[in-house]
Amino acid sequence: MAQVGIRTKSKSDFEPSMKNISRIMKVMTENGSECKTKLSLDANLNYARLVRHIVWLEKKGLVESKVEDSKVNVALTGKGEVFASIFSED
Repeated sequence: MAQVGIRTKSKSDFEPSMKNISRIMKVMTENGSECKTKLSLDANLNYARLVRHIVWLEKKGLVESKVEDSKVNVALTGKGEVFASIFSED
């Protein structure tokens, strides 16, 4: 019996939505460092979807997680600030 090749996406196959990246970067530029829950609400994104995008952004060196006031907040790096300013230009 022949097997049907069904390919499932692994976490490393994640391809971010540029629309979602734009939302996240805009919110982070306007609000600064935020916890993921607040960021998901402000960017109007499902928490799980936001987290996948944040992990991708961290791997690219555009954001970093920092402990602030006993919470893990996400902040733009210097590289992320440059990217956000270029990305948001009209």
